[in-house]
Amino acid sequence: MIKYLLLLSLVIHATLANSESASKKWLTLNGQRPSVIARGGFSGLFPESSDFANQMALGTSVHDVVVLCNLQLTKDGVGICQGDIRLDNTTNIAMLFEKGSKTYKVNGQDLTGWFALDFTADQLLANVSLVQNIFSRPSAFDGMLPMSTVDDVRNSNPPAFWLNVQYDAFYTENKLSVTNYIQKATRLQGVNYISSPEIGFLKRMSGLVNKAKTKLIFVFLDKKTTEPTSNQTYGSILGNLATIKKFASGIVVPKDYIWPVNTANYLDAPTSLVNDAHKLDLEVYASGFANDFTTSYNYSYDPSAEYLQFIDNSQFSVDGLITDFPPTASEAVGQALIITHNGASGVHAGSTDLAYQQGLEDGADIIDCSVQMSKDGVAFCLDSVDVTRDTTAAATFMSLSTTIPEIQQSSGIFSFDLSWSDIQTLQPQLTSPFENKGGLPRNPANKNKGKFLTLAEFLELAKVKAVTGILINIENAAYLASQKGLDIVSAVNTALSNATFDKQSTQKVLIQSDDTSVLSKFQNVPAYSRVLYLKDEISDAPKTPVGEIKKYADAVTLPRFSIVPTIDGFTTATTKVVNEMHAANISVYVTVLRNEFVTLAFDYFADPTIEIATYTSGIGVDGIITEYPATASRYLRNPCSSDSMPESSYSIIPAEAGSLLKTVPEETQPPASSPTPALDVADIVDPPLPAVTKPASPPPTTSPRSSALANIANVGLSLVAIVVFSSLSLM
Repeated sequence: MIKYLLLLSLVIHATLANSESASKKWLTLNGQRPSVIARGGFSGLFPESSDFANQMALGTSVHDVVVLCNLQLTKDGVGICQGDIRLDNTTNIAMLFEKGSKTYKVNGQDLTGWFALDFTADQLLANVSLVQNIFSRPSAFDGMLPMSTVDDVRNSNPPAFWLNVQYDAFYTENKLSVTNYIQKATRLQGVNYISSPEIGFLKRMSGLVNKAKTKLIFVFLDKKTTEPTSNQTYGSILGNLATIKKFASGIVVPKDYIWPVNTANYLDAPTSLVNDAHKLDLEVYASGFANDFTTSYNYSYDPSAEYLQFIDNSQFSVDGLITDFPPTASEAVGQALIITHNGASGVHAGSTDLAYQQGLEDGADIIDCSVQMSKDGVAFCLDSVDVTRDTTAAATFMSLSTTIPEIQQSSGIFSFDLSWSDIQTLQPQLTSPFENKGGLPRNPANKNKGKFLTLAEFLELAKVKAVTGILINIENAAYLASQKGLDIVSAVNTALSNATFDKQSTQKVLIQSDDTSVLSKFQNVPAYSRVLYLKDEISDAPKTPVGEIKKYADAVTLPRFSIVPTIDGFTTATTKVVNEMHAANISVYVTVLRNEFVTLAFDYFADPTIEIATYTSGIGVDGIITEYPATASRYLRNPCSSDSMPESSYSIIPAEAGSLLKTVPEETQPPASSPTPALDVADIVDPPLPAVTKPASPPPTTSPRSSALANIANVGLSLVAIVVFSSLSLM
């Protein structure tokens, strides 16, 4: 059975990862992609909240899937997870306790059946087994699986946990307190959401939870049903959403509250509910999704089309989808981000206006700016603090060339030694990392086109173009502060604030640095996500250092070979690093992908699309950082990337790392390389940033030289620079 489940998980994963998703411009309240909430785990396949259902939901869904438990209480106050208050509908309890049936008044209605509050936890957990209660779902697992307690579900380590309390008033009437149970038994540890259709319960919980860690969500039932605290119908409450904001941060509504279906089973126009709620700063979660429920003819029996209707339209996006089939919802939302590397720097000189415009035209989700500082404190975008590679600085400013071991071992001309007016005199320079190594220059027609942008101009471009998001990369902050008197962190903070990126939620803002002390400076701005750049290759990510990363960052950027190591052009394996990061709910971006065949392992058949498929579909990274976003966009938006295509169509298959190397005769295989070290805490935590200290002024010269001699010296240095760089270009 376990082998079957693992195989099924892999099959679903392949389908999920390869699926085509639409636009990444999410219209959710916070601008992030909608959450996938697995109601009772993968309850469309296995009995609700069984161990199989929860494990399969975790194994086949987006890495940050939310697992929802419908809470019931036993006679001795133990919390179990079951959606139906009458256990005879979802278990075999009626066969085991034939005289256990009772009638209770539940929310004003008489219900007869077997109720959890009439049995101890031991009676239920030791004897009762789960069954599917929907005819179209498999009965093969009926009677095999025990019920799950709340602790059982939490111990499966879901990335996020949702506790739904449907019947607080009923349990209170019968001398059981849901509030006390939640306070004492769970202590709210790992409970990210608490929802209920009862206003009184949520108001009590409002004073007990840390709202930064646990969201309270009000659940709407049928519009004609009466809410027990206010004695108003849910339809009446819907007309006054502002009252809900006083005790909850979001609402759950049946999906027809948002997109009604008429009597002919076709969609009517959507209501304004989502936009109305978002204006009040309320999140909206839609419920009632299942692949095997009859839906509108508009969807042509395609459940993905229904999910996309709620999250990918020009008017709104719900903030989450509550579903019995989390893989399908994941398929709709879970596509890797396309992040540029200095814009489309394979086509235009990096970090120029043309490179960014090209990146957007080519389908990038995120455009990036690596921030550098000029001598006079202007923040601008350029890949490296050494301007010799990406600009024509060598021809003019070779006299400023110096070596700074804290930054790089080779000499360079550094941005902080040039004024912004100096930098504006420079032309961009489109270079290729393979120009000398493989004779592969990049687009000579564009070699010196475009202009460099200040950080403020970059942010304005991002706003005008309404990009999905931006990535701001910050390096060398400690050196700039202590040696040059430049505060790059303050410059970035001020620019983002002036552009109001700190006060919005529609555009994603990623702050990336290789320095945890830099990331700490941005931790109090909820609009920003922090990304730790782990530049050195690693082979493993143990729990302790990953836990340390979690203190500083929401995501990591990793070199390609930390995920798929290679030797002599052959991939050798896939590391566990992505899975280890995902287990801690840390997103993973891989850098840097390029199209030139000399950078591709033989396993990718000199085809950059197969490399992209391997990292996104095969491994499941959350984003790819690329100098050729058009290539990534063609794959990720291409129907050939979907395993759901007809058999006659071609499907792009990820490479299986290490498989090609196995075909090489043992005697001709490359020698094994020394092992790459595992990630260590020492690789992560950096000392606090030093104070910004203005450098001392150089002492005045006692015998000034003739200006004529100075001019001759400058001419001589310029000639030397031209000779040196002409020689380098021929190497």
